[in-house]
Amino acid sequence: MEPLRVLSLMLPLSLLSVLPAIAVPYQRFLQSDLITEGTNVMYETTFLRYVRLGGRCVSAHIQRRNLSGADAINALRPFYFAVHPDFFGQHPREREVNENSLKRLNGYLENLQKPGVRSPKPANLTFFVRDTKEKANSNGSLLASGFRSVTFTLQSKDVLSTVLDVLRSCSLSVEHMQDVLKTETGKSSTQQPATAFYRPIKWDKTYYTFTGFRDPEQELEQARRVEPTLSLWLRNNEPEATKKQNASLPRREELKRLKRELIQKLGLLDIRWQRKWGVSHKCCQLQSLGRLSTQSPEALHILKGHIIVFTDQSGMNASGHVMLGTMDVHHQWTKLFERLPSYRSLFQHSDWLKERISHLLGGIQVIHIERMGPVLPLEEHYSTLNTFHKRLLPQRLSLHPRSMQGLTMTLENDRSTPCLHEMGHFIIPTMCDTLQLQNFLQSQAQEARRRMQRKDKLEAEEEDVVSSCLQDLSLRSLSKEPSVSSNQMIPCCMRLMEERSPHMQGLHLYISHFYSVMQDGDLCIPWDWKG
Repeated sequence: MEPLRVLSLMLPLSLLSVLPAIAVPYQRFLQSDLITEGTNVMYETTFLRYVRLGGRCVSAHIQRRNLSGADAINALRPFYFAVHPDFFGQHPREREVNENSLKRLNGYLENLQKPGVRSPKPANLTFFVRDTKEKANSNGSLLASGFRSVTFTLQSKDVLSTVLDVLRSCSLSVEHMQDVLKTETGKSSTQQPATAFYRPIKWDKTYYTFTGFRDPEQELEQARRVEPTLSLWLRNNEPEATKKQNASLPRREELKRLKRELIQKLGLLDIRWQRKWGVSHKCCQLQSLGRLSTQSPEALHILKGHIIVFTDQSGMNASGHVMLGTMDVHHQWTKLFERLPSYRSLFQHSDWLKERISHLLGGIQVIHIERMGPVLPLEEHYSTLNTFHKRLLPQRLSLHPRSMQGLTMTLENDRSTPCLHEMGHFIIPTMCDTLQLQNFLQSQAQEARRRMQRKDKLEAEEEDVVSSCLQDLSLRSLSKEPSVSSNQMIPCCMRLMEERSPHMQGLHLYISHFYSVMQDGDLCIPWDWKG
């Protein structure tokens, strides 16, 4: 009877007199299948509805949409498998586009399931789709990266139609939904539209501050609004950014001091972070490492000459940098330091495998492209190199020893065909057919060199433009997300210098794909901002 005691404090006097008469049937109602989730607020609203109905509960009023959230997730499994950002590790631009589009799609489905909320506005989404067994003939264009670019507009008014539209727009099969379609067709003929109970998980804002993850609620709210012009957005948000930046100045100085002292004390080459964590969080990580160096100085001597990267997991990455998991305790870090000699040996053997692969493939260099995202552990990188090397050994490829010198390639486990990236490096499947690989490398070598020269030219031009923009606009700093290409960054900076907004002076500017004021006052603007 606990819910009744809560409700007695909220109900009008006219209803208190009838509480004993309906207590038992209402308790049965609470224990029934009609209500399994909720809070005290939901108890109140459900109870009032129960009283108004005279103690009668109608199950038809519980479900509004003809497909639940769990059903939608199951139905979209082929779609998630084709577009999930984790499968786009070597393609930061495509990964970022899919991440943002998935958030908007999830927000659209979420709104469709909210009771009493008007149907969401049409949303135009773009996805890069991988080749999967579920893929049928597609109208989407095949890009140089090997993915299909698919753009469609969501305007369905219910979950089921939206799911079907997504699958069909991406040329994915809907055969696995035939049973659902038959069941829902039968239900729709006998049931009236009804309202579902809705209780989303909402994390506290400190969760995003601590983990460095983006707040989807904040991003969805930003996506719903009409994108403003840069000058209008700066006028509205510059005071908040200035206030946050001024408040963060002591923490920024503390971060610089801690980083400088630890690098000198431990003989490190550098200290980096996987994500754009807040300054306070970075200070906490450095303070934790500093305490460990004081408590167990002998354990940290082995770090001399290394680069430390604070990430989600401890270990060594494919570049040979020591990864310290931000959620791990000192004992786990100490255990990692004890295993560093083994990691060094594994890294040296990985370099040897790269040299052997380069020798077998005409001098091409195997590289790993670092990015802001899930890191590649050294063990996984070594396994990929070893598998590819064993596949090449039995074959005698007729490549001239220096015919591919100066070119680069990356290895991917989840790709079936080789391709040439727009920036000039080859993307090679680990299980690629060797004859097909030889023909592809020979036919695309000249184009790869042309793209690499263009990339080097763009990067040099970008460096000059960023330097000029930083000086002309009197910015404290100017940086970008890894997914923002040089082709996007250069015109963005040139337009900023033409705009010459006084609201950016003295601030930290971060070029991304959306507008935001970061927790330490950094201004985040899209590269394609509207003037």
